[in-house]
Amino acid sequence: MPTGVVLDPDRSAPNHVDAAVDQARRAYAAGVRQVWIAQQFDHDAITLSGLVGAAVPGLGVGTFVVPINPRHPLVLASQAQTAQAAAHGNFSLGLGLGAHAPEAKAFGVEWTNTIGRLREHLQVLRSIFDSGTVDFQGAELSASPEWPVTVAGGSPLPIYVAAMGPRALRVTGELADGTLPYLAGPRTLDEFIVPTIASAAAEAGRPAPEVIAAVPVLVTDDIDAGRDAAAEALGFYTSIPSYAKVIEREGVDSVIDLAAVGTAQDVARQLRRYRDAGATDVVLSPLVRTGIAALEPVWEVAASL
Repeated sequence: MPTGVVLDPDRSAPNHVDAAVDQARRAYAAGVRQVWIAQQFDHDAITLSGLVGAAVPGLGVGTFVVPINPRHPLVLASQAQTAQAAAHGNFSLGLGLGAHAPEAKAFGVEWTNTIGRLREHLQVLRSIFDSGTVDFQGAELSASPEWPVTVAGGSPLPIYVAAMGPRALRVTGELADGTLPYLAGPRTLDEFIVPTIASAAAEAGRPAPEVIAAVPVLVTDDIDAGRDAAAEALGFYTSIPSYAKVIEREGVDSVIDLAAVGTAQDVARQLRRYRDAGATDVVLSPLVRTGIAALEPVWEVAASL
């Protein structure tokens, strides 16, 4: 998989989808061959990925990431296969475990047993994508549809999980194709994430999993201003337990230290440390996402790696 970038369309544009396609075309012209789209509370990331993939042939598209809650895996499977068909085989499904506080506030429901729900989601998706059928009854959910569950052109379809904790990594290694960790630095990759997921995959008889490390990036000559931008953008993550743990594991003084900030050469050098630590590839997540002038240097770095 080529080095990717997070695509975040201009929300001030008159048409959100047109803005996403335009940004993807510009990134592709700059040499980017993989983009990732986050799920928030506005656009649907899977749908948008399929539309972008259809509009920009040859560009890899993926979700980074779609929380499993409140979605049922049958719904995820139909959406993902449709996006894969639209993108002609260039779509990747990236899933997340979600965050309790934002989910409770948004949906009025708090889903417990996170690891159990992840396992059952992956079991259903794995059955559909691998065999084209599913008949599953679990403790958290069931999936026994009477009608077909496959989409022509919708498979094969890789599944990645933004797993960073030990139990999530073991389930991911057993059932998914890899992990998409964010804010997990080189030390955490080398000493914890890579060996944990690789061991789980080997025990399950699955191929060596991909480890696609997502890194916040800002290409700038003004390091101090760049670090200030990183502090503003990343401070939220310190309040989420899963991220707080991975930041602590890295042993850095601040979450800012996990951002790649500096000149294009500086950023490229920092990103190579992730590959040296065992990442199969990296995803560049721009800290400043408004304006082509801020994005183009990030795209150029991605194209050069």
